[in-house]
Amino acid sequence: MGATEKLAACLANYQGIVGKIVDFHPADDKLFPLDLTAANTELDADMVADTEAFTAYINQKLAENHCRYAIGGYMEHRTIYARSAHFDTEDEPRRLHLGVDIWGDSGTPIYSPLAGTFHSFQDNNSFGDYGPTIILQHNVDGLTLYSLYGHLSRVSLDGLAIGQQIEAGQQIATLGNATENGHWPPHLHFQLMLDIGDAKGDYPGVGKYSEKAALMLNIPDPQLILELPAALNT
Repeated sequence: MGATEKLAACLANYQGIVGKIVDFHPADDKLFPLDLTAANTELDADMVADTEAFTAYINQKLAENHCRYAIGGYMEHRTIYARSAHFDTEDEPRRLHLGVDIWGDSGTPIYSPLAGTFHSFQDNNSFGDYGPTIILQHNVDGLTLYSLYGHLSRVSLDGLAIGQQIEAGQQIATLGNATENGHWPPHLHFQLMLDIGDAKGDYPGVGKYSEKAALMLNIPDPQLILELPAALNT
């Protein structure tokens, strides 16, 4: 059984609250499906390598389509990671996106969707990395689940303590800007994991495409928790 199926089965019996991750009002807000694969010919290597140009492109798409956020990415095979050596390995570059991205304004509040504890946190401060990152630990009907929040503001890490309790729907962070979030257009990388080993404050958000089947045994589809419309005008 894959990780998505395991989590879905536990959520079906879960008695706790599943709250929001970002503020979203279905009656008023819309989402733009942002394709960051090679199929999106509007993006080229030069634009993606230029953080300001990349940010302007996303902002233009949001404005043109009257959308509050852009969203997408789970198990998406992306070419954009060529912008940073952070994703290069000798045998195969990492290009498979393992979470869901929610692109919006810096300063956007981020909430914990489930009750749990602060597992770890860290500023992964290098070009292309997460920047400030928080990992939470949850119990979903007996299943240990970890949730990762990347590309946060640095102030989001102030005053945190490992083991600190968190309630569903409690604000835990805000989105960072490009000077602090790993030099990306402002967005949240949200990812779920069943097992993170001894990882602390960091866990790969991009994997090797050849390892997709194995990765899906540990990394559930975040849409199970997000419960956001998947596309524009839905």
